[in-house]
Amino acid sequence: MTKRVVEKTYSNLESMTINMGPQHPSTHGVLRIILELDGEIVTGLETVVGYLHRAKEKHGEFKTYHQFIPYTDRMDYLSPMSNNTAYVMTVEKALGIEITPRCKYLRTLLCELARISSHLLAVGTGALELGAMTIFMWGFTEREKLYDIFEFISGARFTVSYMRVGGVMRPDYPEWRARVREFLNGFLPVVDEMEAMLNENEIFLERLKGIGTISGEDAISLGLSGASLRGSGVDWDIRRDTPYLAYEEVDWEVAVETAGDCLARYFVRIKEMREAHRICCQVLDLLERHSSDPVNIDNPKVIFPPKERVKKSMEDLIHHFLLASEGFKVPEGEVYHSIEAPKGELGFYLMADGGPKAYRLGIRSPSFTNLQGLNSMCQGMMLADVVAIIASLDPVLGEVDR
Repeated sequence: MTKRVVEKTYSNLESMTINMGPQHPSTHGVLRIILELDGEIVTGLETVVGYLHRAKEKHGEFKTYHQFIPYTDRMDYLSPMSNNTAYVMTVEKALGIEITPRCKYLRTLLCELARISSHLLAVGTGALELGAMTIFMWGFTEREKLYDIFEFISGARFTVSYMRVGGVMRPDYPEWRARVREFLNGFLPVVDEMEAMLNENEIFLERLKGIGTISGEDAISLGLSGASLRGSGVDWDIRRDTPYLAYEEVDWEVAVETAGDCLARYFVRIKEMREAHRICCQVLDLLERHSSDPVNIDNPKVIFPPKERVKKSMEDLIHHFLLASEGFKVPEGEVYHSIEAPKGELGFYLMADGGPKAYRLGIRSPSFTNLQGLNSMCQGMMLADVVAIIASLDPVLGEVDR
C-alpha cells in the first residue's frame, strides 16, 4: 500500500473529523462519509447509509411475485436486466420451473449487455473523478446505443421490467438481433481507444496505482465480490463456479488482477467488457439458431399465454385475468439464488408460505457489501484518494439502501 506522509504544521493539532460527500455520481448525496484526518491523511472512516429509505425487501412481501419485478429495476438501476434475472430465477427455483433454451440464451445476452453498460459507466465516471472527461463521453456514447437496444425489446430505456417468471415480457425478433450484432461489431475498437487513452496516462496511473489496496484475504473476509474481489487476486465468478443460464455452453475467461488497488479494479472491468463481448457474440449465434423455439414456458398459471391461445380458450382467459390481478402461488419453502451481476454477487432469499406473495424477501446486494471494504482501503491514503477509491468500488445507492 502506498503511504503518503504529510508533516504536521502545528504540533498541538489533534485529528480532525469531517463529513464528506456527495462526490461520486452514483451516490446522489445520500452516501455520507465521516472521515478522521491527520492533516490530509485518512486515519479512520465510517460509511453512513440509509438515507434513501427504500424498503425494497418489505415491498417484496406486499406485492405479488410479478408485481415486484419493476422494483428490482430500481435497485442497481444501471443494470436492471441483471436485477430482473436474479429475482425471477429465484422464484423459478422455488417453483421448480425450467425455462426454455431460447429464453436462457436471451437472458444471458441481455445480462452481458447490461454488464457492458454498467462497466462503461464505472470506467467513465471513475475517469471523470480524476478529470478525464473524454472517457466519460465515450462511455456514454456506447451506453446510448445499448439503451436503444433495451428500448427496442422492452419498450423502456432505463427501468425495463423485461423478465417474467417462466420467460420474458416479449420475444426477440430478427431486427433486434441485427441491431445487437451491429453494436457488437463496433464495440471492441471503442475499448481499445479507452485503453490507449488511459493505460499509459501518467496522471491516471499515479492517481490509481497503489491506492486503495486490499488483500485477497481481507476482501474475502469482508464479503466483497465482483471486480472488488477479483481485483485482489481471488479467482471467483458465480457464472463459472456455480453456473446458470448459458455460461457453461460458451467459451470465456474470468478476469482477475492481483494488485488489489484501484488500478487493478479498473483493469478487471476493462477485461470483463471484452469477455462480455465474447460471450454475447457466441450467445447471439445460439439465440438465432433457436429463434423459432418458444421463449416462454407453456404454463398459463404462471406466465401470460400467447394472445392466440387466450382468444381460443376460456380457461386461459380466466387464468390470464387471475394472473394479472391475484398472481400465482408459490409452494411453501425457502430458497436462495444469486447471479454474477456487474457489481458482484446479487442474491435473493425467498421464503414462501404458499400464497401469491413472498412471506419474507431478503436481498444480498453487492454495492452494500462492497462498501464494507472502504475503511480498510482508505487507511493511510490522502483525502483526495477517497474519491478515487469510492469510484473504484462503483457503488449504486439504490441497492445499498435496498
